[in-house]
Amino acid sequence: MKPDFVIIAVDGGAASGKSSTSRLVAERLNLMHVDTGSHYRAVTFALLQKGVGPDDEAAVAERLKSIPLSTELDGRSARIALDGRVPTKDELRSEAVNNAVSPYAAVPAVRQFLFDYQRAQADIARENNFTGLIMEGRDIGSVIFPDATLRVFLEADAATRAERRAAEGQSDSIEKRDKIDSSRKTAPLTCPDGAYKIDNSNLTLEEVVEEIANAVSNCV
Repeated sequence: MKPDFVIIAVDGGAASGKSSTSRLVAERLNLMHVDTGSHYRAVTFALLQKGVGPDDEAAVAERLKSIPLSTELDGRSARIALDGRVPTKDELRSEAVNNAVSPYAAVPAVRQFLFDYQRAQADIARENNFTGLIMEGRDIGSVIFPDATLRVFLEADAATRAERRAAEGQSDSIEKRDKIDSSRKTAPLTCPDGAYKIDNSNLTLEEVVEEIANAVSNCV
């Protein structure tokens, strides 16, 4: 029986094409798009503002209690709001956040803080009459939605990813971030068992979108 609501989980390392791919798939299939990387960046920004470092896990857990989360829709994209405010792109992509996001994301309290919020995005998509949800990140198919309609893992060679980051004007270290995220004890970056793996090093964005759309059709 064809499901009445589709959930696509998209995982992969830095600059693997998750965001650009997920946004276009969302447009093609009438899905709500959620970038969980922005969630961790938003929390990182908030904790940096409060002067709490990732090494003090007890202080991090305590500070998180005073940060209410909500969601604002911007077209098909769901934006995280902290205390009613959506952080700006400049705030989320600042050098300070780039350098700190992986250490904060490795803190179990941070991941638990965002778990229920991220799971609840499916309800928001349903309430707003989307045919489904596409969520991108680093533990979506393994932790957040292990029962997703389709779990995708995107990858690309190091040179391709470096070129993408340079084109975006970003200064974060791809290899350093992936090493930290792959080796953390809580919800490490990994390709989930049974996920649909795509190496997009030599594929166009449109080709990747087409491949995912076809894979969804085969699932339903």
